[in-house]
Amino acid sequence: MIRLGDRTTRDLDTRPIVLVPLGSLEQHGPHLPLDTDTTIAVAVAERVARARNGDVVVAPPVAYGSSGEHAGFAGTLSIGQEALELVVVELGRSADPAWHRHLVLVCGHGGNAAPLQRAVRTLVGEGRPVSAWFLPAPPGGDAHAGHTETSAMLALDPERVLAERAEPGARRPIGELMDDLRRGGVAAVAANGILGDPTGASAAEGEAIVAEWVAALERHLEQVGASASTPYATTPHASAPDAATPGDRAPEGPR
Repeated sequence: MIRLGDRTTRDLDTRPIVLVPLGSLEQHGPHLPLDTDTTIAVAVAERVARARNGDVVVAPPVAYGSSGEHAGFAGTLSIGQEALELVVVELGRSADPAWHRHLVLVCGHGGNAAPLQRAVRTLVGEGRPVSAWFLPAPPGGDAHAGHTETSAMLALDPERVLAERAEPGARRPIGELMDDLRRGGVAAVAANGILGDPTGASAAEGEAIVAEWVAALERHLEQVGASASTPYATTPHASAPDAATPGDRAPEGPR
């Protein structure tokens, strides 16, 4: 059983590593589901857990995140940075190291980066075995609901991808968009909510991208396992999917 929720309290005497996926509920263009970030984070965590010998379990995801940069798009629900930070701190404090070796926060949404990093610093400062891991950006990857995320979803959950609706969004380099993103969110630069171009996405490319994410998380777990008493915190890649959006760099604004 790789899911923590499927186990009983007596099934945890092996002190597993616990993966907690964190995502969001926010617009991902006209073609991807609102829970894309959560879906990806859960899938990567579960693939890693299945490859291990029972020493890794996956907790239910934190499915709401800091998504103020997507305000104005139907379906977006955000709890904001402060609330997310508090939720993660309290989750970390509740996880007694007597029954687990390490808590890894598997983040699928770049807008969660700043509150997640603050929460990890607090927990690490209290001596708790906690780390954060963020999806690394594939070479040439785009920022939001574009080629990268669409390819990943075609590999993971193709029935939920409305490929016929896929269309290009804002395709300028993210650095050129940042000032407008900070001022007005995604709607200020892409009316369709897409930062990138999903039209050439494919399941084959998505499978390769997901495999790289799985391998990167496995490397993080090897580091954690090599020194289970030492917490680690990774840094999100500046151009990772969603990581370049302003949720981790500026106040959220209206939600």
